[in-house]
Amino acid sequence: MPRSTRTLGPFQVSAIGLGLMNLSHAYGQPPSAEVAQALVQQALDAGVTLFDTAALYGFGANERLVGPMLAPHRQRITLCSKGGMAGVATDGGIKRVIDGRPEAIRRNCEDSLQRLGTDVIDLYYLHRWDKTVPIEESVGEMARLKAEGKVRALGLSEVSAATLRRAHAEHPIAALQTEYSLWTRNPELGVLDACAELGVSFVAFSPLARGYLPGTLRDVSQLQANDIRRAMPRFAPAHYAANLTLLPAVQAVADEVGCSLAQLALAWLLHRSDSIIPIPGTTSAAHLADNLGAAEVRLNAAQMSQLNTLFGPGQVQGERYNAATAQEVDTESV
Repeated sequence: MPRSTRTLGPFQVSAIGLGLMNLSHAYGQPPSAEVAQALVQQALDAGVTLFDTAALYGFGANERLVGPMLAPHRQRITLCSKGGMAGVATDGGIKRVIDGRPEAIRRNCEDSLQRLGTDVIDLYYLHRWDKTVPIEESVGEMARLKAEGKVRALGLSEVSAATLRRAHAEHPIAALQTEYSLWTRNPELGVLDACAELGVSFVAFSPLARGYLPGTLRDVSQLQANDIRRAMPRFAPAHYAANLTLLPAVQAVADEVGCSLAQLALAWLLHRSDSIIPIPGTTSAAHLADNLGAAEVRLNAAQMSQLNTLFGPGQVQGERYNAATAQEVDTESV
């Protein structure tokens, strides 16, 4: 039976956290500051204690937005942010840059501390491994930030089992974060086993498949022009239409369990391992309440097996990322 709290490195956190990216970044026009404030407060009131942001989100805007919201609750929450991928000013505006050099990571961290209005970040992730810089150099600088009291624990995002082992040998890694859901199963190829072996917590981002698994996104042609899903092969019209045909069978399982599709998808993750912590993001109060209800959903072995089969190898059409973005990550491929 899944527990209501989970271990994340040295911290005890709510079994379901809140990814804050949606409030500033990635999926078209973000909500107003007032809507964002109400959503964060709703999560706090519901017992969420894990909040995840990054220097990249809105090129710093997300940290500036949520820092004051979380400040009054700082002692009872676990605040996570990420560096090594951020916005850099250019003649043409601001450009996303992956930079794992020690000086860049230090600058990212210190900028994040200032934007968040805090003296220490609880869990600090390397957002992407810069493949031009040995992982040991990047993690070594993060370890120095920890020794200086600027961060409390170290994490990695979107890395392979081999890279995790190299990083962990340089300094203990508390958590690894990557995309994981019923339709993105790459972590099962080695990362989950490596995390279990090393005692590393696993944080699942996009656990609801960027709106696919709840069944609420039916027509991808309606996505805004600046929505990042427009560049993702799985959301190309032909692939997405094929992927939608998988959902009726999933709905049948949800009906049997007595929960929503979103709750079923999150409950599947929670039942996979007590070391897995999903961090769904949303801009909707109703969706937030529904997501958090997944902690109460119970699945039996037959239902887990059925879900695994429905999304088995070859069932989902389209790659997770386009070719250029896929080159930037270090995860195992299905």
